[in-house]
Amino acid sequence: MRPADPAAVFDPACVRCERLARLLREVRRKHPEYYAHPVPPFGPARARFLIVGLAPGMHGANRTGRPFTGDFAGRLLYSTLHRHGFASHEGSADPADGLRLIDCRITNAVKCVPPDNKPVPAEIRQCNGYLQAELARVRPSVVLALGRVAHQAVLIALGRRLTEHPFAHGAWHELPGGMRLADSYHCSRYNTQTGRLTEAMFDRVIGGIRAFLGGAPA
Repeated sequence: MRPADPAAVFDPACVRCERLARLLREVRRKHPEYYAHPVPPFGPARARFLIVGLAPGMHGANRTGRPFTGDFAGRLLYSTLHRHGFASHEGSADPADGLRLIDCRITNAVKCVPPDNKPVPAEIRQCNGYLQAELARVRPSVVLALGRVAHQAVLIALGRRLTEHPFAHGAWHELPGGMRLADSYHCSRYNTQTGRLTEAMFDRVIGGIRAFLGGAPA
């Protein structure tokens, strides 16, 4: 197994997590039409707003090759981003739809689809170097963590104590260098169907970030 570049934001051939690499090989065998590789970040290389999700969904980003594309979570995420001027349109089903992100970038704490959408702590740590490099290169003003795992991954990447920044939906945290970390429950189908996260709740989070960053860019 070749070592990954510790300064790399993304490695499309990464196989550092044996369990995840094994699952991807199985998915490629069963679904040869699926992307089924580590999913790259999406959006401009420099952006004031960085969104960090958990991991690619089996039949969403793992199938299409673009974060939050082809599943329910993407429909809610991209429609809300479009409403607040961070996306060129609401498209979220096909990576060939011409969608552009505006002053916004999307990545995941874990770049490969995990079994049952649950990466283990060792996999989160193994992938954290990519997130650390991305935060350093993108230099966002605001990072939005979608869920507790993403929240903790961001803090680990920045060398912050988890106990000093407890996760809570709608919370904001001041980080080094003037960066802010905002929290939201993940925009998954499960969270919206159970009422843990409503569209209005999610809209307020994205709207708050838009207000913090200022009006929609041209």
